[in-house]
Amino acid sequence: MSPRKRASEELTKEMIIKEARSQFEKTDFQTVSMRNIAKNLGCSHGAIYYHFKNKADLFYTIIEQYFSKLNLLIDEVVEGSEADENKLQQVFFKFIEFGLNHQSQYELMFMLRNKEVDALAQKAANESYQKFANTVHSLSAQKLSVAEVWSIFLALHGFVSYYRGFVDRFEDAKAAAEVHVNFILKKM
Repeated sequence: MSPRKRASEELTKEMIIKEARSQFEKTDFQTVSMRNIAKNLGCSHGAIYYHFKNKADLFYTIIEQYFSKLNLLIDEVVEGSEADENKLQQVFFKFIEFGLNHQSQYELMFMLRNKEVDALAQKAANESYQKFANTVHSLSAQKLSVAEVWSIFLALHGFVSYYRGFVDRFEDAKAAAEVHVNFILKKM
């Protein structure tokens, strides 16, 4: 057995997040344990508690990073040099692209249901959805209701959910994504 590291020796929050992310993406939330994360890092599980209150807190940190990445993609489209009339289409494509190029992350963000983490993850999910909704409202040529924006989100989510696991990446479903996005835009 290898000697364990003390909390102050080299173990960083980033190392813990990287190992935990890897485990959460390979298996479900219930199967991942702080002890197993610590074992793979060569430290005591107590050292992880120096950085995180519990497994849910660690999971939330990872989920929050995923939502931040998705939000950044939306910001890049909005702030980009492309004509405004094309930006809404690009936001929809970026959402689908993110979901299909990061399928494990997308599943953790939008499809995992667990009482222990739902309350924590809901904050990041709500903030991300609010960014999406505000972006759709600001880029749409017509005034959309809250229900219409929610329906657009569900249509995009449904597309990603359907193709998740059937394709390896966005490029494999790009033609279908173009048809889907253009269909949504025609109905707006």
